[in-house]
Amino acid sequence: MLNFDFQNPTRVLFGAGQIASLATLVPANARVLMLYGGGSIKTNGVHAEVTQALAGHTVIEFAGIEPNPSYETLTRAIELVKREKIDFLLAVGGGSVIDGTKFVAAAARYEGDAWDLIAKRIAIEDPLHFGTVLTLPATGSEMNAGGVVTRKATHEKRSFHNRRLFPQFSVLDPTKTFTLPARQIGNGVVDAFVHIVEQYLTYPVGAKVQDRFAEGLLLTLIEEGPKTLADPQDYDSRANMMWCATMALNGLIGAGVPSDWATHMVGHELTALYGLDHAQTLAVVLPGMLRVRKDAKRAKLLQYAARVWNLTEGDEDARIEAAIARTAQFFEQMGVPTTLTGYGLTADAIEPVIKALEEHRMTKLGEHRDVTLEVSRQALSLCV
Repeated sequence: MLNFDFQNPTRVLFGAGQIASLATLVPANARVLMLYGGGSIKTNGVHAEVTQALAGHTVIEFAGIEPNPSYETLTRAIELVKREKIDFLLAVGGGSVIDGTKFVAAAARYEGDAWDLIAKRIAIEDPLHFGTVLTLPATGSEMNAGGVVTRKATHEKRSFHNRRLFPQFSVLDPTKTFTLPARQIGNGVVDAFVHIVEQYLTYPVGAKVQDRFAEGLLLTLIEEGPKTLADPQDYDSRANMMWCATMALNGLIGAGVPSDWATHMVGHELTALYGLDHAQTLAVVLPGMLRVRKDAKRAKLLQYAARVWNLTEGDEDARIEAAIARTAQFFEQMGVPTTLTGYGLTADAIEPVIKALEEHRMTKLGEHRDVTLEVSRQALSLCV
């Protein structure tokens, strides 16, 4: 097992009715900015519950944070924070809203160009405190210190991470997922699944605890994912799926093990160029990426085949191919296509992605830093 430094200070309040806890979680004297997305929280009752819980607090609202939150939109939120002297942020939504809120928190007291915090990796010294109310389980942003922001003007999708950007608290109520469209639930399951794989399917380092945690999460998603689509009102399935998505990227299974993230980096470019949902890009890229890199990942792929898919017969290559095929089939079962053609794209979409990777210096990716532009090209060529 590799050395590690693990800390996760986020308080999680899980279960039905927990939104009422906001009354005591948010400082009574704070000037609060509630940030959310397109307005679905007003039709599903979440907005009303949050507003009721914060009765007596000073609350200003900022709506319109998009999927793959844009720098342009978040800049307006930062200006509002400064103008209204906001001192606490509350993200109400999914991973995009939470990621966007983290960026606003980081930039609220920064006087320079906020994009430099990401592009130039300028230290984030004094972010605003914030909490979250999760309505769409997928990214794990509710219990980690990272995020992703897109700059529309330059088609850049950049990630950031800073230990000062953990949420103070996160409220997770599975009943708030009951009205989500099937597409968003399917995306959420795939997103969580690939988050786990990026930390698990690398190479062995004797981290048996992390491996077993990861395998347990993958098995739970495989078992519960289809149930979340079959019966949207199934509380237990939605609860297990929600907690899996949180546990997938809160740092626990990634402590002391190597991680990959090449699939994510390539996927980010697909999103920036063609507007695919984040999880859709992961479903497209992962199978090809695993096939092209099967020799470097052989030991863990065989472990994955045996422990997750119960594939123990046949030669090694056959087991590995079967495990990758089962993975793609699971994504398809969740309603997330695994080919570019499934989203109306052709092989002509590949070279712009490679060019963008080169421009953004994503030329040595993966746990061994051996995912070159040519490897990314080969992986994408298998995704058509």
